[in-house]
Amino acid sequence: MRRTAAALASAAVLAGCTVEAAEGDGRSPVRIDLPGDSPSASPDDAKPSSPAETSEPPKPPEVLWSRGDTGRDVRELQARLRQVAWLFDGPTGTYDDLTERAVKGFQGKRGLPRTGKTDAVTWKRLLRMTSEPGKWDLYLMGGQPAAEPDPRCLTGRVLCIDKTSRTLRWMVDGRTLSTVAVRFGSEYTPTREGVFQVYWKSRHHHSTLYDSPMPYAMFFSGGQAVHFSSDFAARGYAGASHGCVNIRDEEAIAALFAQVRNGDKVVVSW
Repeated sequence: MRRTAAALASAAVLAGCTVEAAEGDGRSPVRIDLPGDSPSASPDDAKPSSPAETSEPPKPPEVLWSRGDTGRDVRELQARLRQVAWLFDGPTGTYDDLTERAVKGFQGKRGLPRTGKTDAVTWKRLLRMTSEPGKWDLYLMGGQPAAEPDPRCLTGRVLCIDKTSRTLRWMVDGRTLSTVAVRFGSEYTPTREGVFQVYWKSRHHHSTLYDSPMPYAMFFSGGQAVHFSSDFAARGYAGASHGCVNIRDEEAIAALFAQVRNGDKVVVSW
């Protein structure tokens, strides 16, 4: 006995399949789909959306310092860049073109984006490769804050020199007119401490004892003088004098030399 299409449909539902009515029964083929099927749907309609298509792009790392920034943190960045030989000047405390170029080189060497800006990723990598700079690593080329002036500097015209902060204040009647970084003698040729007077000025002085130039020399104790030092300008506190008070800023000492007179007081304190 032949089964009807309705019977076939019922059997198909129970069997979990799709059937068509047999040919030759005088009817059009009957397609029976199980509930939930969608014959007209495209296979792509069933694909879940990709996370990459729906999520936002990752944010770039936070920029900590960039060109034009100043301060103690920039000094530390520069000191650490010196440790890995990407920077040879400073630290100056100013994020200048040399610092930007050094950061770009450091980033490129390590496969980071060469932005020249110090972001959190660059800084973390640099921290892992370097050690904490000491005080004089941060102020290798000067720029350190001056100490409070010695009480003996508060009257008259005084070159107030402090070995602790490595600074010289030019003071008149207790008022500081200018401040510069200075360098002193080594432990074998120490700079004398005490109260002195400028007794001789020599603009183009040359040391016969050490065969070295001493421009803008202002002598205050025997052969010891305040003067410009090209070695200090080049190497900072990596070197030392033979007892003189070295100044690395030639423009600053030229201005100082023009103002200081013979007989002005010199105070050298620790």
